[in-house]
Order: sequence, then structure tokens, then C-alpha cells
Amino acid sequence: MKISIITVCFNSAATIRDTIESVLAQDYADIEYIIVDGASRDNTLDIVNEYHGRIAKVVSEPDKGIYDAMNKGIQLATGDVVGILNSDDFFTSSQSVSKLAAGFVNDVDAVYADLIYVKQHDKAKFSRLYSSAGFARWKIRFGFMIPHPTFYVRKALFERLGYYKLDYRVAADFELMARFFKANIKTRRVDTVVVSMREGGISSAGIKWRIHQNMEISRACNENGIFTVLPLLVIKLPFKLLSFFKKPGLSEHGRD
Repeated sequence: MKISIITVCFNSAATIRDTIESVLAQDYADIEYIIVDGASRDNTLDIVNEYHGRIAKVVSEPDKGIYDAMNKGIQLATGDVVGILNSDDFFTSSQSVSKLAAGFVNDVDAVYADLIYVKQHDKAKFSRLYSSAGFARWKIRFGFMIPHPTFYVRKALFERLGYYKLDYRVAADFELMARFFKANIKTRRVDTVVVSMREGGISSAGIKWRIHQNMEISRACNENGIFTVLPLLVIKLPFKLLSFFKKPGLSEHGRD
């Protein structure tokens, strides 16, 4: 089974080397690695070009934002399965992709796992756990969702159910996953941490963006026939605060 991993980037010179090297260090044999750059103005491409011959496809051109770049990468992908690893994220171990691939048994359409946040300027320093253990589809209406960078999907699903919507600024990933889950795809949870994400990002950059994100989450639910209202989304806040006290577990496999 070929797995296509897509990294989208823009002016990512400070972090993209860690991302690339974590992909190239994977012990899974059949990986197609694609980098889609939004015409960076720093030395991002210089770093990418150091790995010439080890990256399957590199595209650098202006785009309409991160979700447009993700769509470009998916359309270029030739793998059976597609996953996104952004340029400030990295695989937690060399076995991350192998563990995700092992979840594709029988007729499973998609797998997901856990993620840890690390300090922005110290990738070795653990911040908090983003666990998918308590996820259930009925919780989507409350704004709960699995960690997007751990969501690996058969490419055929994008062709059948659609790509990331460009009229969302910060929650197109939530909308796509809500749409896919609403279509009753068959999923499997891999009970382990596979991705490390640096703290930061536009969706966590202050109260203004938090409000905007929740408005988009509400819209995403309603567009996909999942009833919610903004007050329901507040319910997830105490559970999110608890994540600051959780530590990654040692188990490796599970199922939703």
C-alpha cells in the first residue's frame, strides 16, 4: 500500500528541515513524499532542494492559502492513502507511518491516532496531549474532532466526497472530517502518538480567532446536517483544559 504524505509550506525555513527529516526517517517502505510550497520568500526552497532525489514531487507557486495547497498535493498524490504533515509538525518516531498503515485492515477507509503539542522553540519539550481516545461521531456537534495531522484517508474518498473547501479560513479541516464522518466512512483508531505539533498557529492566536474558528465549526456542522449552535461548542472547553494534564500512554493499538 503506497502512502502519500503531503507537506504544505510558506516561509517555513525555521521548521521544515525537522518535518522533512522525520518523513525520510520512517521505516515504512512505500512512501510518496510531496511538498507544496506557496512561493516562499525565505530560504525554504533551498532547504527542500538539499533533499533532491528523496522527495517525490516539489511544487512552488502562489496559492489561495493552506487548504488550496493541500488540495493541490492530494490531486498530485498517486498513493492509495493520503495524509498531511504540515511544515511545523514532525513524526514522533520512525514507526509513525508503519503504525498508521497497520490500521488499514479489511475495508477500513481511514485511520487516526494521537498527537502531542511541543514548545514552539523547543521540540523536545512536551506541552500537552491531544488524544483521540474519547472521540465519538456524536460529539462532532460539540466541536470535538480527531487530530487532523493523524487523519490518513484512502485517496478514493477525496474523489468521492470532495476536497478541502476554500471558503473556510481556519476550519476547513474540521469541515472535511465532519463531512467524511457524516458519510459513515469506516475508521480505525491507532492507539499511539504519531505526530508532534509545535504550539502556535492561526486557530489558537487569541480570542478573535477562537471565536472565528467556532463560528466556522458551527457552520461546518450545519452544512453537513449535524445540528449545533455556538453555546454547545462551549461544552468542549473544560475537556480541552484537562488535556494540559494528560501524558501520552504506552499502548499502541485500538479501535473506535
